[in-house]
Amino acid sequence: MNPSLSATRLGAGIAVVFAALAVAVPALATPARTTAAAVKVTASEFKFVLSTKTATHGTVVFTVVNKGKLAHDFKIGGKKTAMLAPGKSGKVTVTLKAGKFPYLCTVPGHAAAGMKGTFVVK
Repeated sequence: MNPSLSATRLGAGIAVVFAALAVAVPALATPARTTAAAVKVTASEFKFVLSTKTATHGTVVFTVVNKGKLAHDFKIGGKKTAMLAPGKSGKVTVTLKAGKFPYLCTVPGHAAAGMKGTFVVK
């Protein structure tokens, strides 16, 4: 066997291995999953206070705590929490595209008294 021919084959084999690693390693470095945006919502008479009023499009988890003296719920994007008694909390998870989304308390008269707003998704 010709030594220079073996060295050429070995060098070509090593080059193929390094080329494969160069493609595989960046794929391993960037995770494929995305995390949901988290928004804390405090409900009381008659208002909502959100930890942020904006998020990037995708999944948003709203965690609602009722600090008021009356029962409240929180509705956005066609979904809502259960009715939350004073001191209780609940979650609602929605997937939102870019745009403006109204939120409100569905208890009769509460939205009219101020328990409503607009959440902006970029």
